[in-house]
Amino acid sequence: MLLSVHIENMAVIRKLDVELAGGFTVITGETGAGKSVMIESLRLLLGAKAEKDIIRYGESYAEVSALFCELAPSVLKALEELDIYPDEDGYLTMLRRITEDGRSTARINGKTVSLTALREGMQLLLHIHGQDDTAFLKRKGSELAILDAAAHNERELSVYRERYRALCEIKRKIERLKMDESEKNRTIETLRYQISDIEEGRLQEGEEERLFDDKIKLRSIEKITKQTTFAYRALRAADKGNACYIIDRSASALRAVEDIVPEAAELAARLYECYSEIEDIAESVRALTDYDGDDPTDALDKVETRLAEIAALTRKYGGNEKAALAFLEDARAKLLALESMDEDRLRFEKEYAHIYSLTESAAEALHQSRASAAKGLEGEVASMLHDLDMPNAVFSVEFSRREENGTFVFDESGYAAAEFLIAVNKGEPAVPVSKCASGGESSRIMLALKSVIARHDGMPTIVFDEIDSGVSGKTSRKIGFALKNSAKSAQILCITHSAQIASLGDTHLLVSKGDAQGRTETVVRALDKDERIEELSRILGGIHVTDAQREAARDMLLRPELA
Repeated sequence: MLLSVHIENMAVIRKLDVELAGGFTVITGETGAGKSVMIESLRLLLGAKAEKDIIRYGESYAEVSALFCELAPSVLKALEELDIYPDEDGYLTMLRRITEDGRSTARINGKTVSLTALREGMQLLLHIHGQDDTAFLKRKGSELAILDAAAHNERELSVYRERYRALCEIKRKIERLKMDESEKNRTIETLRYQISDIEEGRLQEGEEERLFDDKIKLRSIEKITKQTTFAYRALRAADKGNACYIIDRSASALRAVEDIVPEAAELAARLYECYSEIEDIAESVRALTDYDGDDPTDALDKVETRLAEIAALTRKYGGNEKAALAFLEDARAKLLALESMDEDRLRFEKEYAHIYSLTESAAEALHQSRASAAKGLEGEVASMLHDLDMPNAVFSVEFSRREENGTFVFDESGYAAAEFLIAVNKGEPAVPVSKCASGGESSRIMLALKSVIARHDGMPTIVFDEIDSGVSGKTSRKIGFALKNSAKSAQILCITHSAQIASLGDTHLLVSKGDAQGRTETVVRALDKDERIEELSRILGGIHVTDAQREAARDMLLRPELA
């Protein structure tokens, strides 16, 4: 249940803490006292759009928080699925803060969360029914949502949706395969040409870079040969005076005097090391000099021709060898997929038929659960409408199955739509509840529906904002009794201008305005018995409250069965 509400800097409210009890709580007060601000504050917790002008003048932020406790196991389980958990003492705090720059912050038990998380959590904890809430029944799927709550068909709904999603997935696969035959053949021919074009080009990653190196060498072959030949001759090939000959002779000369000059032996050894290194260098130079390939001019032509072929291919297929080779692999994969398309389609269509059968069975089970709940709902709602001064009202649920070309059309909700119909007076045809003309009738119909659903879905707290709109007298009294009865299965809060309803509350809160430090502020306080009589008299009376009105208020409060 909702244990308390804290509001700061919200329009006429500077700081307000409202302690709430279980059962049936009524909230009254003069017009403009701040009741609507309280409702708007709770709507912010439910994810409503925040307007900057709701922040109290002169303040930089507005904030609202709600403390919940004693939550039913079904609600706790649903919250757990959203990764929302009460604290160790079983309390759950939901908070939203709005700043003057338009930013919004949401917290659950002090932890910052997304507005979506706050909204989804709050929808399991509190519902607000306002004067214009008959729009609820105009939203697509709202009737099915009510029937699901009454049917407790979570299992059937879960099984159906799992199979429906599988059906949609296999259908998407089939649609992707449904290509026009001529378009498919054109694509296959294009892919075959591209594959053949690249394969005939015999591309190899890194080949272009190697060919560029060869091109530079071939263009300079004469210069390379002249200079490397000279270097080889100077190092080793000249008849006399080459570097190897001179070093060898020098080392031999030093060896000849090593007995006399010991240091000569070390120097000779070093020269022999130099000799080996230079000899090795000479052989490497000789390898550079030896060109045993084609004629350099012909070889250069071949290299340039090959580079042109590679350039032509890479321009068409990605810009470089690596990209062209990747294009080739992708084209092969696409060709394989297209050539096996017919086989895949047949396999998917067979799988689709199997999943369709499973989905149809799940949809039928879901529909039967709703149809069964509808029968009970029809009786419960009609009974409550009779108690609410609509004695001839007949409430019914009409189903229509969606079909196309002899097969069912599925969506997230199943294959059948539902519509709530009502005949208010004898001899009148049934019309959709959403088109009910009378405001007072719409309010009572919504009250009946929500009261019945509250008994089924375990909604902890329901706030009715002026549910008495459009009704008066004994009808208001009957609405009050209906609300009081609903409070046996849910915490009911009702903002009302009706003494007939207000006198039936287990707790009565008065919203009023006062002055503090030169500014208007809203205050809320619980009334005792005598204060309730005065407040009920005010609601009943005109400008001045009379003793007769006080007596009537006392009878309403103390002897409700006679009022």
